[in-house]
Amino acid sequence: MKKSLIALAAVAVSGAAMAQSSVTLYGIADVAVVKAKGVDASLVDGGVSPSRWGLRGTEDLGGGLAVNFNFEQHLDLTDGTASGFDRQAWVGLSSGFGAIKLGKTSTAYDDVAVSADPVFDAIRLSPAWMARSIYAYNWNPASGVYYATPSFGGVSGAISTTFKTGELNDRINAAHVKYEGGPLFVAVAYQEEKNDLGDQAKYTRVVGTYDFGVAKLLAALGSTKDVEDDITLGVDVPLGSSLLLSTGLTQIRPDVGNDGTSFGLGVAYSLSKRTTAYSALRKDSKEIGDARVIAGGLKHSF
Repeated sequence: MKKSLIALAAVAVSGAAMAQSSVTLYGIADVAVVKAKGVDASLVDGGVSPSRWGLRGTEDLGGGLAVNFNFEQHLDLTDGTASGFDRQAWVGLSSGFGAIKLGKTSTAYDDVAVSADPVFDAIRLSPAWMARSIYAYNWNPASGVYYATPSFGGVSGAISTTFKTGELNDRINAAHVKYEGGPLFVAVAYQEEKNDLGDQAKYTRVVGTYDFGVAKLLAALGSTKDVEDDITLGVDVPLGSSLLLSTGLTQIRPDVGNDGTSFGLGVAYSLSKRTTAYSALRKDSKEIGDARVIAGGLKHSF
């Protein structure tokens, strides 16, 4: 009888420990047919979002403290190849003090930089992505340390840095402050990249959205010091319970050369809560490449 009670107690303790831990498998499968001006149509991975899969988990340590982790790997759906865990690979702690992440993770700048991108923040189709591709900041450096505060009345912030890496001792520092309350979202972010050669890049971005219900307005102002400024305006318009139209325009103002514009227009139809069919186009002025891209694709999230 005593052995039976001990066995039952062990099972109960084991069950409680399991209940305090969780691991989630998640991912995105996104593939599109893309036709660009002067180029044959092709099948590409990630018309909207790069395909990926990952594992994230948490364990309740008690007293409001938890340990968290995230491993995320890019997949190319056109040929089935996969990289290492090059998107996310970190472990950290969270509690009432906020959250800390250690490893390869997105910067505090990147966390809000794309928040107001029209055309579904599509990596190939959003005009705002065209602007950022010109100066290509490092969004997920290695050897990172990241801290996010809790929210205080809708206001929160984050800072991130890296240990020196590579032969040139590259280092990246970033921060953001944001407000989320009802239909309004606003954020300002900054990122600095430097190395021992004296090479230095500085990025600043202010983004905002306001959801009126019948339409959601999007706006962003970005600056890359001594390179260019850019401004984006857009709108998301629900055309029904399952259909969304999104459009926007980005103007790029380089420190040297003429201003250029990029225009995007897209529609997305929700086949289910996890699956969306989309079609979009992007047109860039001749000052920034004179590109015209048309795409249609399918995105599934799990």
